[in-house]
Amino acid sequence: MKDAATPVLLEVRDLRTYFHTFSGTVRAVNGVSFEIGQGEVMGLVGESGGGKSVVGFSILGLIDSPGRIEGGEILLEGRDLVTAGEDHLRDVRGREISMVFQDPMTSLNPLHTVGRQMDEVLRLHSDLRADTRHRACVEMLESVGISRAAERLKAYPHQFSGGMRQRVVIAIAMLANPKLIIADEPTTALDVTIQSQILKLMRAQIADKGASMILITHDLAVVSEMADHITVLYCGNVVERGRTRDLIENPAHPYTRGLIDSIPDTSERLDRLNQIPGSVPDIRTLPAGCNFRDRCPRAQALCATEEPVLAPQHNGLMAACHFPLQPGERP
Repeated sequence: MKDAATPVLLEVRDLRTYFHTFSGTVRAVNGVSFEIGQGEVMGLVGESGGGKSVVGFSILGLIDSPGRIEGGEILLEGRDLVTAGEDHLRDVRGREISMVFQDPMTSLNPLHTVGRQMDEVLRLHSDLRADTRHRACVEMLESVGISRAAERLKAYPHQFSGGMRQRVVIAIAMLANPKLIIADEPTTALDVTIQSQILKLMRAQIADKGASMILITHDLAVVSEMADHITVLYCGNVVERGRTRDLIENPAHPYTRGLIDSIPDTSERLDRLNQIPGSVPDIRTLPAGCNFRDRCPRAQALCATEEPVLAPQHNGLMAACHFPLQPGERP
């Protein structure tokens, strides 16, 4: 969902990414659709195992066997990335779409200096001369808050702290001025203070460059401060989407309500934190009807037989629920 006046940058239509294993077919992404406008931030939210990261990897064409994209379209300014060849995707990665991974130590090569890894991005995706590339790398490191940038380009990843490594990863993602950044749990491994700094930095960087972002996270508190729109996933399906403020203040889906209620309220003293009962079902053997019904306090007989579809709700929200919440209503 996006503002009507904003041009569409990326549109995902009925994306289905399955993993065919010996123990069964894992429908990690099973009919996901959304769109993001130019300059917008969209939060992709849900519990672990809901398919969030697989959506990000699918967009970049990074699904390895036994997984594959079974159907759907991923349209970047009208170009379908699903049917694009590997050569085209290789050119898109880094230049038009970049990714910030959850753990910077898995995305930075420990055998090469930070400067060499940053320079490689510009060598692949620009025609700049070596001295100009070096200057661009220094300026980008400075822009993400790393002092003595020219000197730090000669350092290896293990010589940086966790927060500094994440800043380096963000700098690499921004170097080629991509149109879209996919940030996959970019602050999960960091302490709360550093989390706040990194999120502010990312927001400032995308605003400065005019880029769009998909922020993948399980934390609605984080995404509520960053995103213009939110898409909520459960068992590989979109269960709710809409403008951030409307969705946070008055969600229509009981699952979204449960995610919001599970955020600790520091103004109240609680003996026990709120939580959604039960656990995510095995997506190899999903039950008939609504996948959330065994955990839902509003479930009725209809939920066991008929799968809900996304339908318009109050305040422009879209929710897949037979018995959606009304504004101010609790499950």
